[in-house]
Amino acid sequence: MSYYFSKILGNISFDEAIALTTAELKKEGFGVLTEISIDKTLKNKIDVDFKKYTILGACNPQFAYEALKSEDKIGVFLPCNFIVEAHENGDIEVSAVDPIAAMNSVENEKLGKLAIEIQAKVKRVIDNLK
Repeated sequence: MSYYFSKILGNISFDEAIALTTAELKKEGFGVLTEISIDKTLKNKIDVDFKKYTILGACNPQFAYEALKSEDKIGVFLPCNFIVEAHENGDIEVSAVDPIAAMNSVENEKLGKLAIEIQAKVKRVIDNLK
């Protein structure tokens, strides 16, 4: 079982991919709480060059609330991370964690049902990227 979903986007800039991903997340009720530029952080902290790589920490408040009510330590898995990365050949790839794979280690029936709903939304975000 893969722990993520991903899609290669054609003929799009890195910044456009971030904007498109953010827009698709919004359509599914998610907001972006954090945007971490890994390449810039690595350059600033340890002076290494790394490909463009940004983590978007996405949250759907209603689902987060339901998950936290069911399992108070589930916050260790929040927010749902999406990554936008540039490959050497110029491709931009967007990937997202599979909520079912992430929650697999937690034995809580309520969370399992919630993870199925969230997975459908995450898959739609990835599938709708063009």
